[in-house]
Amino acid sequence: MPNRKTHPSFAVLLQRYFTEHLTNQRAVSPRTIAAYRDTFRLLLRFAERHIGKAPANVELLDLDSELILAFLDHLERERDNGPRSRNVRLSAIRSFLHYASHHDVTALPTIQRALAIPQKRYDKPLLEFLSREEMQAILDAPNQLEWTGRRDQAFFTTMYNTGGRVSELIGLRVSDVVLDGSACIHINGKGRKQRTVPLWRSSANLLRAWRREAGDVAGSAAFFPNRDGVAMTRSNVTQRLALYVKKAAEKKPQLLAKTISPHTFRHSTAMHLLQSGVDISVIALWLGHESPTTTHNYLQADLSMKERALARLQPLQTGRTRYRPPDALMQFLQAL
Repeated sequence: MPNRKTHPSFAVLLQRYFTEHLTNQRAVSPRTIAAYRDTFRLLLRFAERHIGKAPANVELLDLDSELILAFLDHLERERDNGPRSRNVRLSAIRSFLHYASHHDVTALPTIQRALAIPQKRYDKPLLEFLSREEMQAILDAPNQLEWTGRRDQAFFTTMYNTGGRVSELIGLRVSDVVLDGSACIHINGKGRKQRTVPLWRSSANLLRAWRREAGDVAGSAAFFPNRDGVAMTRSNVTQRLALYVKKAAEKKPQLLAKTISPHTFRHSTAMHLLQSGVDISVIALWLGHESPTTTHNYLQADLSMKERALARLQPLQTGRTRYRPPDALMQFLQAL
């Protein structure tokens, strides 16, 4: 039987996992590393309380299915994490265990039982999106007499035009925006995937005016800076959007009944492209979806398209009969 002393310790494995496997071999993004790091910080703090071992003294065999399940339950019960957050943490742990299984074969039975823990299923609500009129009301809300208002109108117009994520838009540099000839924006997307999105003529004109106002700045400078000249933050964008939704609600009161975040713009762009007849594969490229399955969620959310499809299908003429279970067992099953 292999001697465990010949295998690296859990602490060494975890350090190699981050510094060699994730950073050098897989070259994952800094955001992924930060998310995985936070998972193990939470897990090791929980393990210290649960099994009484300091993080440096934890062994790979301690990460059994019982400890991991207790940790996942802790996330949901005590930290109020939803199933989606729970699954993200579990994915990080699984990734490490897959790596560890190649470096410590003596721990394989424990690792295999831990890897058998399933992702938790959850109800996926329909995507919420804005109508074109509601979107226009929000884009018209910024005060054009103020510098921040002109910046915000350019920012949110670009967000709607491109369907970009908040992180993608606040990370835009001056060199990423092409306003000569065929105007477009080069977006550095999720998972280090780059895509180019064309601009409507109205969007290009708005961005040209904003670019002239910014003056002569370096190509590496933020295209949408704050007053300090650095990139806007997520919280900054969310705060500004809330102001404009409140103002737009004076014309469109139904906005107050909706939960609107910057990501709602992305959903709205996809839905408006879909409703305009754009092929779903093109929308996937437009949004930078890794899998077309993600884009199919918008088909589920568009009730108007379903109604048009239903109108083309004539109902069958059927008589109404009542189903009667043939025996007691079938009655029991029917009543469940």
